[in-house]
Amino acid sequence: MYVRHHAAAKSENNGEEYMIKQNSDHKTGKVWLAGAGPGDEGLLTVKTAELMETADVIVYDALISPEILSSIPAEKEAIYVGKHAGNHPVPQEEFNHILVREAEKGKRVLRLKGGDPFVFGRGGEELEVLKEAGIPFEVVPWITSSVAVPAYAGIPVTHRDHTSSFHVITGHARKDGTLNIDFASLVKLNGTLVFLMSVASMEKILNGLMEAGMDPQTPAAVLERGTTAGQRRVTATVGTLKEKSDQAGIGTPAIIVAGKVSPLAGELHWAEDRILGGRRFLLTRPRQNISSLAGRLRDLGAQVIEMPAIRTEPISPNPVLQDALERFCLKSGEKWLVFTSPIGVSVFFEQLAELRMDLRKLFCGPGETKIAAIGSATGRALAERGIFPDLVPGVYSAAELGRELSAKAGKGSHILIARAEQGSEDLIPPLTAAGLTVEDISLYRTVCEVNPLLREQVREMLKNGGIDAVTFTSGSTVRGFAGAVGEMDYSCVRAVCIGEQTARQAEKYGMQIEIAEEASMDAMVEKITELFGRGGSRSGKETDDGAAGRAGSRAVYEPGDGNCRSGSLQTTDW
Repeated sequence: MYVRHHAAAKSENNGEEYMIKQNSDHKTGKVWLAGAGPGDEGLLTVKTAELMETADVIVYDALISPEILSSIPAEKEAIYVGKHAGNHPVPQEEFNHILVREAEKGKRVLRLKGGDPFVFGRGGEELEVLKEAGIPFEVVPWITSSVAVPAYAGIPVTHRDHTSSFHVITGHARKDGTLNIDFASLVKLNGTLVFLMSVASMEKILNGLMEAGMDPQTPAAVLERGTTAGQRRVTATVGTLKEKSDQAGIGTPAIIVAGKVSPLAGELHWAEDRILGGRRFLLTRPRQNISSLAGRLRDLGAQVIEMPAIRTEPISPNPVLQDALERFCLKSGEKWLVFTSPIGVSVFFEQLAELRMDLRKLFCGPGETKIAAIGSATGRALAERGIFPDLVPGVYSAAELGRELSAKAGKGSHILIARAEQGSEDLIPPLTAAGLTVEDISLYRTVCEVNPLLREQVREMLKNGGIDAVTFTSGSTVRGFAGAVGEMDYSCVRAVCIGEQTARQAEKYGMQIEIAEEASMDAMVEKITELFGRGGSRSGKETDDGAAGRAGSRAVYEPGDGNCRSGSLQTTDW
């Protein structure tokens, strides 16, 4: 006998969470002007990360990387005021007004700026407006790209053997196209020169240096998208850098470094040498589970975009569960409580607390209570609560759990499955075929989650090969991802799947399929490393343009191909 219990009605507030947006004691809010660094999410300050969680509204610009955008909670109000070279969708005066307007509503406003807000970021101008309007503010400084980007390329901006100073100059041209730069003074300094926002003005900058007396053989480099997976570098000389940059197709954002330290990139490069350096992955796990995998991939050098495709929503109140547990406690003979995910374990114990039901009632009543877990992750979630499963199948799949449980359970055993609303259909048939009584209880439902800040960026990166692979840990994450991204040609998506059911879902969309050998985080990381990892140096081609020493070397990293490799089919208990 098999009974499938559907979800009870939602709570009166329909599961919605309400936030107090305004402190009634204060009519005026506050603005935090915070730097987000050059792109790597790991370079965020602790304070900025906290403000991203606590702010009422986040005002951000075009230099905020997708990786950082993915860490902004989906429920946050976010206002885009991005600027690109030659394209200013929101004038500076207007987004100054936005900061004042939102603060006057009593909101906590986070102004999130790329790099450091005071290094050519117009942070001072914004604070002057806030000061005039009487708006309280704080500044959270951070790493400027003038230091971080060369560091990720293996270029120290100072070095005892080469230079004792470095100088940061804007390469942004005035309205008439001229540069407000005293080249003669810069050349006399004999230090490292770092030009920000310089790609469009590269020829004028290099010619200006040479006309002011700089040796054309002076080492130089252009660094594109530093600290991100798209990081590239071209090293040459002041006289040849423009030509080499054009050949490599260097685009924005990028900086120019001129000085004796530039060739050190040839021997001190490190960022792209990490196992997953230069790779970018999109993670679609439920928000509750995403961070640990993301952290492990980042530790290996990958850039990770977290895009939770689904969220779990506990069914509460859940009278169906309460009734089923009351009956379960009274059953005599052998009875099994079955868990199919760590989330299910967590929600189950939360609901036990909500029902004020003591564990002793489950285990000390008539009959013998046994526990089954679909896999090791679910088993560990139970062990953390002092419960050690009697059964964990050798192959972590719903079908295998059903087969092994039907063989192990005694005749006439009662099976209570506590899991997601739309659980795998493969679990039940082996149990009912063995004549066991099965109750299937919904603990939680999965809801598709769309991050509007990322949707278009992710679509473009997928189309252009800017994402090496997307990870999927359940069929629902595949469906949620497709719902979030919308209609597109999914054949360009390389999907790393955790199991058979997940792979079948991905195949429906025409994705390229890769499957982990086991349904575990270790196996998932191992598969990704196998497919996309590398050992040794990937500094690129070395060419000689006639410069002294290593000044003529050129190193450009290009993303790998998208060839598909197949794997064996497994499933998951994530």
